[in-house]
Amino acid sequence: MKYLVLMYADPAATEVMTDRQRAEVFQRHGDLHRDLEGTGEMLNGAGLAHPRDTTTLRWQEGGAPVAADGPFTAGQLQLTAYHVLECASPERAREIAERVLDFHVVAVEVRPVHDAFGMTGD
Repeated sequence: MKYLVLMYADPAATEVMTDRQRAEVFQRHGDLHRDLEGTGEMLNGAGLAHPRDTTTLRWQEGGAPVAADGPFTAGQLQLTAYHVLECASPERAREIAERVLDFHVVAVEVRPVHDAFGMTGD
């Protein structure tokens, strides 16, 4: 089953990280990617641009979409990166996701991905 791992951090805290802290974060994520290369569990992933560079489009009944600058939700924690995993179980996906939690990535969502819209899939 595929799982989407959504990583959340405080962009303001990210901007003031020291070089040492950045190196530590890069090392941890690099180690995770290397560990999962051999298992085939890591399918994709990337870091995301700063939320201030985001455009949110909202559907408006009877009219054209409405665009707004900024992320969909306001708040201190913002979506900053993601991984797409292929795992044998939800427990394995959570186990992998736990490895990205640290002083920087303070919350992680693990969601099953359906291979077809509206369909449950295994």
